[in-house]
Amino acid sequence: MRVISYNLRKHAARGELEQLVDTHTPNLLCLQEVDTDDLPRELGPLHLADATKLNRLGLAIFYNRERFEALSTKAFALKRSLHDIIAKPAHERLLGTHLIDREHDRELVIGCFHAAPLTALNSLRRTQIRAAHEALDSFGSTLPTLMVGDFNYPVFKDHLSTSVQETGHEVTLSDARTYTRYKFFRGHFDFATSIGLDITKVTTLPQGQSDHLPILVTAKYDKPVVNAETPR
Repeated sequence: MRVISYNLRKHAARGELEQLVDTHTPNLLCLQEVDTDDLPRELGPLHLADATKLNRLGLAIFYNRERFEALSTKAFALKRSLHDIIAKPAHERLLGTHLIDREHDRELVIGCFHAAPLTALNSLRRTQIRAAHEALDSFGSTLPTLMVGDFNYPVFKDHLSTSVQETGHEVTLSDARTYTRYKFFRGHFDFATSIGLDITKVTTLPQGQSDHLPILVTAKYDKPVVNAETPR
């Protein structure tokens, strides 16, 4: 499967989405910092599964209806940073969708994630990532799960990988830097965590109007199908 994740920088890169989908033919598209009041229901072959409701600049997930059937979608609030408390921006920092993959007769969970900004500590972002994984488990704790997005995690990735691996997930970085706005915070901000999937590669796509570069995640199932767990 092919999944694009893109932080639109306060919706500035909205005009690139149709061309991005047409050029790279993703099966799934996960967006951050998108104006949820200005979203189409369709982007080429992709259909809007859902978007966050409580913040104008939020998250959205699109999926290919020929490949997938969306069973349910839910937004989750995560532990807030000081920035969240003072500025009151997006407190829904995770959007999850439970899908049926028709091509492989499998269930799958996809998460679109946006961590606390750089003013917060890495320890808070690790807490948010762990909580996000637990939230996505609510769709079915044995299901293959892919979470992509803006992790706002510029340094000390080894510590992050160790923390994530404690819950059975893996961190896969992109093949090039995805954030270029600040000299001292350039790095791999946008990447993937997964469980039950083999991430073949994470390709950084050309930069557009956003300060983030989109990424294209290529993944496949790493185990034969087992009896699927009924969502709780």
